[in-house]
Amino acid sequence: MPDFRSDTVTQPTAAMREAMMQAPLGDDVFGDDPSVNELQEFAARLLGFEAALFAPSGTQTNLIAVMSHCQRGDEAIVGQAWHSYRWEAGGMAVLGSVQPQPVENQADGTLRLADIAAAIKPDDPHFARSRLLVLENTTGGKVLPTAYLAEATALARSRGLALHLDGARVFNAAVANAEANQSDPLDEARAICRHFDSASVCLSKGLGAPVGSLVLGSRDFIARARRIRKMLGGGMRQAGMLAAACLHALQHHVHRLAEDHRNLRDLASGLQALAQEHEALRGKLLVHPPQTNILFTDIDPSLGAAFVAWFAQQGVRVTTGLYGQHQRIRWVTHLDVSRADVEQALDCARRFRPA
Repeated sequence: MPDFRSDTVTQPTAAMREAMMQAPLGDDVFGDDPSVNELQEFAARLLGFEAALFAPSGTQTNLIAVMSHCQRGDEAIVGQAWHSYRWEAGGMAVLGSVQPQPVENQADGTLRLADIAAAIKPDDPHFARSRLLVLENTTGGKVLPTAYLAEATALARSRGLALHLDGARVFNAAVANAEANQSDPLDEARAICRHFDSASVCLSKGLGAPVGSLVLGSRDFIARARRIRKMLGGGMRQAGMLAAACLHALQHHVHRLAEDHRNLRDLASGLQALAQEHEALRGKLLVHPPQTNILFTDIDPSLGAAFVAWFAQQGVRVTTGLYGQHQRIRWVTHLDVSRADVEQALDCARRFRPA
């Protein structure tokens, strides 16, 4: 059953399961789980930070980062569509007492620099204190341009803001940049991260680990983050089995993300052809250009419900929702989506006939 719902549905590979079973264990709250320590040290070196901290989820690592940068009554500037603002249950406000200041996302996924600048509050007791700029890369599968990262960093530094990267899929961004620049994805990942004071990186999406994210930053920052993690209930004891899976993912699954990107391009090309050739879909299926492993397609409201129901009947799993008047389908390729799964999805679309 092809499952395009999300790259969070991946299952550990046989090699990853073996690494988990062989992992030496300790008590990570005491700081003596050797597998967790190895993961944290490896990831920090890999991405150019001084230190890292392992936690259960990206939602938690984002919140840990915000609460480590900001105090009660401070403000974090975020994108209106950022995961840290829209999809994390309001945690920075509810649990951190940090005010999120949303800025409208542009079509390419960026926040306009002028909008960021306008959102920064003056030093006045009437206002929350602007302390942090949060960026997300990738965002909806879109890669933030390298030049934009440099410009946003310069703006934030000039106004005294710290920078946090929600890099849940930063390695997808790095792989896309590496393809464009004929470079190595690990070099590109470090180049992205060097703009930021902290980063959150998810290991249970395209990289294929079953559980876990990292927050990375300076040693002093991670010392504060460790206290926040404990406060939020994120301290785990014999977490080495999970950490071993995450270490295996970083060591073996980064470069293979390029395969997910190729599969998604093939899916997009096939759907685009059907949008032009299929009698029922012609003029009623819009395929948005993909950049990494996430594709959005919009279906005319006259066909939306039937098209989605057809895929469900055929066992092709996707996520759907209304986008304006259209039915939007999100397709995500990952470790457990093969070329054959892409062909099955395209064949399903070809056989679609409205009632």
